[in-house]
Amino acid sequence: MNSFISKSGFFPDEVVIQILARLPIKSLIRSKCVSKTWYNLISDKYFTKIYNEISIRNPNVLVEITDPTSESRPSLILVDNLRGVSEFSLDFIKDRVRVKASCNGLLCCSSIRDKGVYYVCNPMTRECRQLPRTRERPLTRFYPDGEATLVGLACNVVTERYNVVLAGYHRSFGHRPERTFKCMVFDSETDKWRKFVSLQDDHFTHMNRNQVVFANGALHWLTASCSCLLVLDLDCESWRKISLPGQVVCGSGNRVYLLESDGRLSVVQISDVWMSIWVMEEYGREEWSLVDKVSLRCIRGMVPGVFPISQTEQCVFLATHKQVLVYQRRTRLWMEMYALKNAATLPLWFSAHAFKSTIVSC
Repeated sequence: MNSFISKSGFFPDEVVIQILARLPIKSLIRSKCVSKTWYNLISDKYFTKIYNEISIRNPNVLVEITDPTSESRPSLILVDNLRGVSEFSLDFIKDRVRVKASCNGLLCCSSIRDKGVYYVCNPMTRECRQLPRTRERPLTRFYPDGEATLVGLACNVVTERYNVVLAGYHRSFGHRPERTFKCMVFDSETDKWRKFVSLQDDHFTHMNRNQVVFANGALHWLTASCSCLLVLDLDCESWRKISLPGQVVCGSGNRVYLLESDGRLSVVQISDVWMSIWVMEEYGREEWSLVDKVSLRCIRGMVPGVFPISQTEQCVFLATHKQVLVYQRRTRLWMEMYALKNAATLPLWFSAHAFKSTIVSC
């Protein structure tokens, strides 16, 4: 800790730091006004490091509430297992946007009006950065709808460096799409895009695209066939594949999802009455372990429309058409955390993202 931080009343600075580091960010910002001592303490890089270390162990669910019948900006609902439900907006971005990816407190958003325009923001600190336009015109010509098939955000909370990845099957004008898979990577340090091209045969659904996981320096997507994970290694800019657990069965009433669990890859399979959870214990060896098998009989009527969004060793967040549920793994209890009242919006699972409240700068 920096030596300029003075004593904070009756408690040692380290105790005060540990207390403040567990506050919601909005309360933390207000706490800066308490005294000059607290302002300096909260503004210090050491405090930022402690706060982010604690926050990334408490993933939440961020739900984008959009009314298809209205031109108004979508609202954001943050569902926190410890602090409950709060609402905020992205009105500090001077554009109508849609959330495309989330990683360690940052969001990647695309402009609704102007295809090819992307923003990275921290909704808690209300910082925003519009990414520079790439000179590559094909960026806005990804097949089939002009937008990238895959959007990924990779954020390192220690260095506060991040990458935005746009990847898709390139379509030349007047030609059908081929296997050519173009990948554009934005680097926050250089403020530039770079590209590389490969060949891919994999396909993705909306949920596959939404549930991208950043772990071990790579971005991971589950293919639509559930045959494997498609992995982009950001250090060497190469694509590879990781096999799923041998017990995973796709189809026949089973649905498979990719999540993170305390920094590790996790695969969740949902059947009519069971939710099975695997985590990758040894990333280099691709060793999976079955860590939990949860009975779904208590929510049997919701099972066909329930989707896991985020998890820790303590709980699992799931979204239905109108609700966000949390399953407490130790007590094996289910709880409704949020229920949607407006019938005009899209299903919650359609726009739900895992989210961690950090003070990472963009």
